[in-house]
Amino acid sequence: MATRDDGEVDYAARRERWKRTYMKPRAERPASTARGVHHVALICSDVERTIQFYDGLLGFPLVEIMENRDYQGSTHLFFDLGHENLLAFFDFPGLGLQPGVESIGSVQHIAISIEAAQFEAAKRRLEAAGVPYLGPDRGITDSIYFKDPDGIQIELIREPRLVQDGHLLGG
Repeated sequence: MATRDDGEVDYAARRERWKRTYMKPRAERPASTARGVHHVALICSDVERTIQFYDGLLGFPLVEIMENRDYQGSTHLFFDLGHENLLAFFDFPGLGLQPGVESIGSVQHIAISIEAAQFEAAKRRLEAAGVPYLGPDRGITDSIYFKDPDGIQIELIREPRLVQDGHLLGG
């Protein structure tokens, strides 16, 4: 592990080593074996509140509701995030699940790209609904962060997909 003269871990040196070891230049990189994310499935505590938040407040149309085939009585619902991307939720009534916490293996946040023209409108809708958000004030001028009714952190980012901090990822 790379350390500095003061004995502390040199995180920047580690990242550079990982880049040299694992990242190939775009021209040498093979195509992914995946077609994309079909859907990300999360757990909600209240189906109707989740629909009102994601469809009604954020403007991600609800496109399907069905019974969860793995747990009788559970609902599986899907929201359209554009470009054939879906965000899905399950509820698990009767299981007594506890709220999630940020931990190893959990979702830290979901970053959803939105059109620049929608960014300010989204902030106004969040403000009108009393949903607090952070940003754009963390050195990142193109993102806001907030939590859904179950505490899932969402980032709305006005940069296009595959762009981070103004540059093409992996380019």
